Parts: sequence; structure tokens; C-alpha cells
Amino acid sequence: MTEVEVMGVAFDGSTNMPIVVLKDKRDRTLPIWIGILEAQSILFALENIKTPRPLTHDLLKNIIENLGAELKEVAITNLTNNTFYAKVVMGIDGKTAEIDSRPSDAIALAIRTSSPIFVADSLFTNQTATPIDDDEVKRFKEELKNINLADFL
Repeated sequence: MTEVEVMGVAFDGSTNMPIVVLKDKRDRTLPIWIGILEAQSILFALENIKTPRPLTHDLLKNIIENLGAELKEVAITNLTNNTFYAKVVMGIDGKTAEIDSRPSDAIALAIRTSSPIFVADSLFTNQTATPIDDDEVKRFKEELKNINLADFL
């Protein structure tokens, strides 16, 4: 496992889907295609944007904290049939629990709790990502700002 940071969120013009890009200290990148709402949640956390009411990942963070638990780390563990798998490692009362998760949810939660994100080294093999263009990031952020959360309720 290698620790990574969230490099950013980009928009894949060919699939019209957002991509979260993770990068390790050796400059290896791992692109993971995610949903629009998860991309918005990740961007809000990266940009420290506060919403009038808690989003799902904010709620989960609040629950974890109020229960006296700790998010120790998240890990992107494998890729099966073009689907990435992740786990959230929680600690409470001296015990550790590993919980299955989608990578996008695990990443959104890790950013909010300042928890480390790890990726299995094998996932970097044959994975490449085009560097994120600053204009593309700005355009995608603007598109996300125009999303009305009430449309999804």
C-alpha cells in the first residue's frame, strides 16, 4: 500500500463523467471514475465549501465523531471487472473495523477527517491519467456549482 493525495477532480469529455485523480510521492497517478454527486462532495471538501445543511459525507463524519470513533485510514484495495473497491478503517474503544466502501465515498470521508488514503501498489500498474488542465478543473467546478441539490431530493 502506498499513501496518496487527492490531486483533483477532472471531467472526462469522452464519458461525460467526473474522475478523481490520486497521486503518490513518486508521481504515479490513479484515475477513478466517480458519480457527479460524489465529485461535488469531494470538491466541496477540497475547497472547504460549507453547505447550509450537512451533506451525506458531512453527516457520516459527524456520526463518527459523536460516537467517539476515529477514521484511521481509507484504502483503495483492488479492481475487479472495472470496479474499484475500497475499505474504511475505523477505530473505537481500542478495536479496529474494516468497512467495505466505494472509493468515492471513502475519499470524500477521508478528506473531511484528514485521514490518510492508501492505494494498493498493484493498482498503479497500467494506469495512466492525462494531467489535469487548470481550465478544465475551473470549468468542471463551475458546472458543479450550477447543480441544484434540491433536484436530487
